[in-house]
Amino acid sequence: MDYAHALDTALNRLHEEGRYRTFIDIERRNGAFPHAIWRRPDGTEKEITVWCGNDYLGMGQHPVVLEAMHRAVDATGAGSGGTRNISGTTLYHKELEAELADLHGKEAALVFTSAYIANDATLSTLPLLFPDLVIISDELNHASMIQGIRRGRCEKHIFRHNDVAHLREILSSITPGRPIVIAFESIYSMDGDFGPIREICDLADEFGALTYIDEVHAVGMYGPRGAGVAERDGLMHRIDIINGTLAKAYGVFGGYIAASAKMVDAIRSYAPGFIFTTSLPPAVAAGAAASVRHLKTDQGLRDLHQQRARVLKMRLRGLGLPIIDHGSHIVPVHVGNPVKCKMLSDRLLEDYGIYVQPINFPTVPRGTERLRFTPSPVHDGPMMDRLVRAMDGLWSHCALNRAELSA
Repeated sequence: MDYAHALDTALNRLHEEGRYRTFIDIERRNGAFPHAIWRRPDGTEKEITVWCGNDYLGMGQHPVVLEAMHRAVDATGAGSGGTRNISGTTLYHKELEAELADLHGKEAALVFTSAYIANDATLSTLPLLFPDLVIISDELNHASMIQGIRRGRCEKHIFRHNDVAHLREILSSITPGRPIVIAFESIYSMDGDFGPIREICDLADEFGALTYIDEVHAVGMYGPRGAGVAERDGLMHRIDIINGTLAKAYGVFGGYIAASAKMVDAIRSYAPGFIFTTSLPPAVAAGAAASVRHLKTDQGLRDLHQQRARVLKMRLRGLGLPIIDHGSHIVPVHVGNPVKCKMLSDRLLEDYGIYVQPINFPTVPRGTERLRFTPSPVHDGPMMDRLVRAMDGLWSHCALNRAELSA
């Protein structure tokens, strides 16, 4: 076997299809977000504005978060020193889990090293807890949910995206009395559309199923206290397991689930992805707890965030650009060609100092390639003016059609 040739073949295929991924080396600077420094491959530097980050509210630089982290570092040092089972559970971890349980109105919460791991570990463990389990998954669920369901090796079904009639068909085909979990998301991050939470909960009640929701792109940003779309819609009490992240709106790192005390205890006791990994550094847990606590009361920041997203959509739509708009904070612009999508991204970065990463297959289906903008409360008017002017000129330069997909 010529291993090097096989690797070359695989990588060349990505280059030929125009979807080879490159990393943009940036240096975030405290107090300057969303500005950053881009270090080019030749070693030169350029100041840029980040338009595709997941630090949705700028909490990664908020004084409340930084002060909590500094205090924890000074008090405890760097790492946690072990897994949660062996010396790695600190007062900071317990405080964070208490804040998260309170946020979601649940009895308990469990912190993981990322929301990806939380999804993977939890969904793959549920079949161990409920023999003969069936998991029904939305077809556009995140890769972490898909991975967890696959690793669980239980019976699974996939329903068409947000299609509750198809979900009902699948539920009706399952032998009554079998345990069922319906897994879905509140906001699907590539299109920015919302899951039909109420309708799914109604079906779960009718067929005796558990509900598992991924609120990763909603926590901190929706609901009176930032608990997500389920809180906004008054439905949190109908969700059995809530997955969330600390690395997006909360601006830090880590993921979690919130559920009943028994459910959390069972996942804690059985999930290898929790048991055998080192816990979050205490300073990270402290910063995350401070961020969660702060955003429970900062509705003004959430309102400003939504206003910025609405304005950007309106202005890009005014140019005739094909915006995908489902009413969330995510602003996808449909390009539909991987080469031109990468070209737009490159030119925005080099010519205008605007960084937005191209989104290509397999993250999205072929033919739906896009630029995904995530405006934050600190993306001000002049920044938006520059972005809109750049998109107007480059769209024409790349010979792309306008107003094909506006929703």
